Amino acid sequence: MLLSRWRRWRRARPFWGGLFAVLAGAWICVLPLAPLKIMLQQGVAGIPSVLMGIIMIVLGLTAWFSPRQRSLAGVLTTLIATAALVLSNLGGFLIGTLLGILGGGLMFAWQPYAAPRTGGSAAPARPSPAGDSPTPHPDPQGAQP
Repeated sequence: MLLSRWRRWRRARPFWGGLFAVLAGAWICVLPLAPLKIMLQQGVAGIPSVLMGIIMIVLGLTAWFSPRQRSLAGVLTTLIATAALVLSNLGGFLIGTLLGILGGGLMFAWQPYAAPRTGGSAAPARPSPAGDSPTPHPDPQGAQP
């Protein structure tokens, strides 16, 4: 029962994109706090790293708990991950940047599951103004070409 609830919750939101964004934010955020033996230069340069990491974690959690905001969270995550490449120790030694770009892309690309339509409950199609027969559009959200 608990496993099925977890699966339903996970499938109803961009789970993997949010997870990658949280991991990228944590990776970028933790590196400036490493011992000085690992980091060559500490100081004011560590502040943007911590801020960008925290923002990426918040954006990943936003994708999980507010899936309607996934597009904005995905774009912002990708932009911040790209900015971290320059502002934050090569974006967490490239690992944080790559995880952030992957997570942002997955958040942006995720679409909610659309239930299959039943044949009997469909409304009759209206004829088009040009007189041609309408062709069904495969988009479940009803976008028009």
